[in-house]
Amino acid sequence: MTESAATAGVFRHVGFFYRTAKEYATTVASFLAAGLAADEPAFAAVPAGNVSLIADPPGADARHVEFKDMTQLGRNLAWSIPLVLGFAARHAGRQIRYGGELIWAARRLACPLLVADGDAGRSPEYAGPFRLPSSRSHALPAPPQAATIHTYRTDLAQVRALVLQHAMEAGLPDPRATDLVLAVSEVAANTLRHTPSDGTLTIWHDLDEIICEIHDDGVITDPLAGRRRPAPDAHGGHGLWLVYQVCDLVELRSGGTGTTIRMHMAIRPPRPLG
Repeated sequence: MTESAATAGVFRHVGFFYRTAKEYATTVASFLAAGLAADEPAFAAVPAGNVSLIADPPGADARHVEFKDMTQLGRNLAWSIPLVLGFAARHAGRQIRYGGELIWAARRLACPLLVADGDAGRSPEYAGPFRLPSSRSHALPAPPQAATIHTYRTDLAQVRALVLQHAMEAGLPDPRATDLVLAVSEVAANTLRHTPSDGTLTIWHDLDEIICEIHDDGVITDPLAGRRRPAPDAHGGHGLWLVYQVCDLVELRSGGTGTTIRMHMAIRPPRPLG
């Protein structure tokens, strides 16, 4: 759960652990109700099945809370971050309350304050306000040995052909295959624009998804690159933004050994955002 105050400059990021539905409902609903009582706009992004748990206790007041299904919104940070920022922008100058439930075990978010069994304690992994963990913190698992590997330097036609071929073999529907080809092409084009050396495309798939990975010698220093909507007149950033929008998951690692961008596309598309 996150609480921010634009006017007072106060930002609180609290992690809450719960065991029962009652504990969940009481704590989260109280957090939102306290905001409503203080005339603070409230936004809750939680799994659809938990909305009733936190909407019922406040009763009629719950109509003043904006709810989103986190199982859809949270699949991709490039979908969730702009939505939360947009909510804050619509209430600029006011303190807001945001409760978000990120339920995927593979996604680790460090919070400064952890709450469990009514007790609060500092988190040793929290980097501090307005600081993000380095993209080099957690290495990506190695691709399988059977993955297809292709090196490119000047011609992206073979890159696009290989992605389309593997997408068809994996059973990706035509529109999503087109999106994946476009995404990989955008990332590979950055190799040609911004680096003097070759780029490497690696592709593999299983029954659930197809994964395309681009690695080159470039370095991306902005930890939120591609996750924030670029201004219409911005000179760059539109390509990576598009990549994050059309893929189901994008993993980016950048540092001294170059940049790796891993793009995931589910074979069976998830439910669209409502």
